[in-house]
Amino acid sequence: MSRDTISYIVFGIVLSLALVLDLGLLSKKNKKVTLKQALQQTIFWVILALAFFAFLWIEDGHKPALEYISAYLMEWSLSIDNIFVFILIFTSFSVDEKYYSRVLLIGILMAIIFRVAFITIGVALVQRFEWILYIFGVFLVYTGIKMFSSKEEDEFNAETSGAYKFVKRIFPITNTDGGGKFRITENGKRMYTTLFVVVMMLASIDLVFALDSIPAVMGISRDRMVIYTSNIFAVLGLRSLFFLLKGAVAKFDYLQQGIAIVLVFIGVKMLCAHWVEQWIDSNTQIFISLGVILVCITSSILFSMYKNKQKAKAEINR
Repeated sequence: MSRDTISYIVFGIVLSLALVLDLGLLSKKNKKVTLKQALQQTIFWVILALAFFAFLWIEDGHKPALEYISAYLMEWSLSIDNIFVFILIFTSFSVDEKYYSRVLLIGILMAIIFRVAFITIGVALVQRFEWILYIFGVFLVYTGIKMFSSKEEDEFNAETSGAYKFVKRIFPITNTDGGGKFRITENGKRMYTTLFVVVMMLASIDLVFALDSIPAVMGISRDRMVIYTSNIFAVLGLRSLFFLLKGAVAKFDYLQQGIAIVLVFIGVKMLCAHWVEQWIDSNTQIFISLGVILVCITSSILFSMYKNKQKAKAEINR
């Protein structure tokens, strides 16, 4: 049995047990998730991701392990940025907070299925046409520059988005939550509720975000195991992270710029891979990527907190 096979088996077992624990013990149907519960679940998923990092280090060595943790941090930081859009979706459709957990769970599980398909296709294309990596590099640089310079007035509008228009065109929609149901019968006709719309939008919007994140991860590692596991662990932790940060994520004003710098860095690294590999060995490249991700994300969050304190002091002194 190959090492990759063992890693996949361990990953599958751990993931199955974790989902049973999360769904069976940490989550309750149609109940509001408290800040304490959200913190516990976030810690649970982070510890699990770090435990898998330790397993990869022992089983496969430091290189895939460091690639995995770099990719995971990249995905995790992008997930924080996604939360703001998720909040806008829930707010736009006036979803009752007691339904948040179940809707997020189903939306995220669908997103994982879409991501696995997207990763499989992407990896297969890169293996056959390696020049696609240069297209990914250009795309990441363009996305990063655009993200860095975007302003608040460019923010996502759920009800005018392409995802919502697509769902509305395909499914008969009613403007109620159906008492927590996804489909109801109205005047003898089957209709889909706003909760169904939100689930579909969460999954489709996450796939849109994956257009940035998956090429970014492929700029860190070409290992299929690393790409799959880092994505899945980050996305599964997104639900608890949503409840933990939903009141504070809007205060991270400069997080977007930090993520943008990371995307540009990885894009440039992909475009210059031929020359970089001649001067810097692969192990050193991993450490550099990990350092850039940590410094950019941490600095942008700390700078956001500093600027918020400065604003608060200015308002008090008025």
